[in-house]
Amino acid sequence: MQHFLKTTLVVGAFALTLGMAQAQDLAPLNSDSEADRMDWSELDAKFGALPAPAAGTKVGGVSKTLTNEYWRSLGQGYQNVADKLGLEFVYQAAQNEGDQLGQLSTAENLISQGFAALLFSPQTDANLIPAVEKAKAAGIPVLNVNDAVIPSAENYVGNVQKGNGVNVAQWFIDNRADGGKVAVIEGQPGVYAAGQRTAGFTETINASGKFEVVASVPANWSREEAFNAASTILQQYPDLIGFYANNDGMALGVVEAVKAAGKADSVAVFGTDGVSDAYAAIKAGDLTGTVDSFPVLTGEIAMEVALRLLAGQDLPRVVATPQALITKDNVETYATSDIAALRAALLAK
Repeated sequence: MQHFLKTTLVVGAFALTLGMAQAQDLAPLNSDSEADRMDWSELDAKFGALPAPAAGTKVGGVSKTLTNEYWRSLGQGYQNVADKLGLEFVYQAAQNEGDQLGQLSTAENLISQGFAALLFSPQTDANLIPAVEKAKAAGIPVLNVNDAVIPSAENYVGNVQKGNGVNVAQWFIDNRADGGKVAVIEGQPGVYAAGQRTAGFTETINASGKFEVVASVPANWSREEAFNAASTILQQYPDLIGFYANNDGMALGVVEAVKAAGKADSVAVFGTDGVSDAYAAIKAGDLTGTVDSFPVLTGEIAMEVALRLLAGQDLPRVVATPQALITKDNVETYATSDIAALRAALLAK
């Protein structure tokens, strides 16, 4: 009964949110296909230099979890801008990526603490909707930042999630001319990013006519679950030629399974996010590649967008952030902690 009541509350809030969004002439957001969008690289050219925030400006951030390097890196990007501009910034998260109610409680607790803006990275598309409504009622703007998508979000910053999977599928098409059997290790069911990454991969690779996606199973962003799922798939399909995992933690679990099966030389493994362990695994020859969405840079861009919104700039609903397929061929180019140099490299692409 308790679970039913919680579900009912979330669904009710979701319906309320959609109603409000429609009243504001905002269709439920699909961050990948939203027409009202711009690329991060156009911000300065179209809107000028970042306006100086008012003295005493406080910004809060709520992330999925701090146990995953991606979300710690995103927070570092937020903090970089806050430090540069002398802002007060608070960054909090749930204990793990499955603690939806814990994340909601964290978000709601921040609303009464005097923040000028809030940056939300929800665990699912629905779990922070009640907090978004409370923030709106309090007059606090909320910026939805990678990677789950709040349907009523007025502004979103993040990469094209479908592109992650498309990039990996294209690598297989370009580098495995004979085709073959491949598998997907999905993230958490019901999460927008996981669905879009999987769809981008499967649609693109199926369209080539040379590959068969023989398995596509969720591992809930867990390295251990990914190891177990990949081990089973390798037993079922001994002629498998590759995996695509929806994040790097799961991809590294797949790498362990591939090694244990003695197939490291014949099975390609790709992840998503570009965390440091993925870069190290690529350099070591264990992981074939990852799609880096540059979380520190994304955090910087998101904080800049939040401050532009506070300054009254009329930005598009979506500001798209960069991504790049990383393999042994270009790993050294992007393996840098110098964000200024990274910005320059991406702008030069």
